[in-house]
Amino acid sequence: MKKLFSALTSVALFQIAFAQDAKIEITGNDQMQYSIKAFEVTEGQKVVLSFKHIGQLPAAAMGHNVVILAADTAVPAFATKCAPARETGFIPQDEESKKQIIAHTKMLGGGESDEITFTAPAPGNYPFICSFPGHFAIMQGVMTVKAK
Repeated sequence: MKKLFSALTSVALFQIAFAQDAKIEITGNDQMQYSIKAFEVTEGQKVVLSFKHIGQLPAAAMGHNVVILAADTAVPAFATKCAPARETGFIPQDEESKKQIIAHTKMLGGGESDEITFTAPAPGNYPFICSFPGHFAIMQGVMTVKAK
């Protein structure tokens, strides 16, 4: 029994030690389009998300970001709270909204990029949007988290 436990523990530790990060690359452009609408990761996996605004317009005119939201978030209601939050990059700061945000990049203008790292949450489908006013209607997608 001790040998079996030891063997199982070794296998689990080996898998953890050699688990690969999920590297996700997304671009946004001046036509309000993300390069991908969906991506998949595994529960508990370290996710490295790189976002680049490949357009030319400045953030004040055509800013983009990636905001990954909790699975049960009502996206239109969340987006409504983003519009008046100019001072914080259109990321609302009320407690309810903060609880709905899994991770987010900075608001970027043309030619800028940002990279964020977070741990994939429990299995489910998590919407992601651009929080610049009005962009969420077109710039949205889904992060699917699979079980280990």
